[in-house]
Amino acid sequence: MMEEEQEIKRVRGTGSKLAYETIRDEILSLDLEPGQLLDETTLAERFGMSRSPIREALIRLAGDDLVVMLANRSTIVAPIDITSFPKYVEALDIAQRMNSRLAAELRSEADLKTIAKRQKEFEAAVKAGKHLAMSEANKQFHMAIAHAGKNPYLGAFYERLLDQGRRMLHLHFDYLERTHDGYLLTDEHAEMLEAIRARDVARADLLAHAHTRQFRDNFINFMKENYSREMPLGVPEAAA
Repeated sequence: MMEEEQEIKRVRGTGSKLAYETIRDEILSLDLEPGQLLDETTLAERFGMSRSPIREALIRLAGDDLVVMLANRSTIVAPIDITSFPKYVEALDIAQRMNSRLAAELRSEADLKTIAKRQKEFEAAVKAGKHLAMSEANKQFHMAIAHAGKNPYLGAFYERLLDQGRRMLHLHFDYLERTHDGYLLTDEHAEMLEAIRARDVARADLLAHAHTRQFRDNFINFMKENYSREMPLGVPEAAA
């Protein structure tokens, strides 16, 4: 009996993990649009499992700020709050610059190898044209820089901001690919790595700041271009 119970728990955990990872990827890639209703029963039928592991997956996603659980017990994909974008960029800029400065000052040879490896992984994702892989590789590149800076508090703050911005980064990639107005961050990443390698704190700071501004400007241009298409970014009226 005990073995059967352990097997049930194992399968349940596997099911919740599968649902969590699948839904997370669909949210990050915008296959599930901001504000879209996530019905537990429908998801349970889709994944061929009970509602309990689906609920567990949605709770994890809420912890990642990717879904919002409403008072009426329904769940929606978290809106992209455009009004808070300037404050988000402000925080990202500070975190990006501080972690880059510390990395330039404190990095080890092992850190440099890891950053260079993450940069190669990002370049490979760009060549493959897979936005989800690109945003994940971009995060890992920047977290390698944060690790080199050896401040876990700043690193944790930076990681949360990077996670929160992944959907916006997806739109940023889409804009650059369609307009060819930019270079998909690969050149900037290489320059950041070289500044950190040279222990050039001032240049690392400058490049990190420019990196944030490039993301900010291209995202704003994307939004201006897409307002006419009425791209959904918030809570649908029915769910409000």
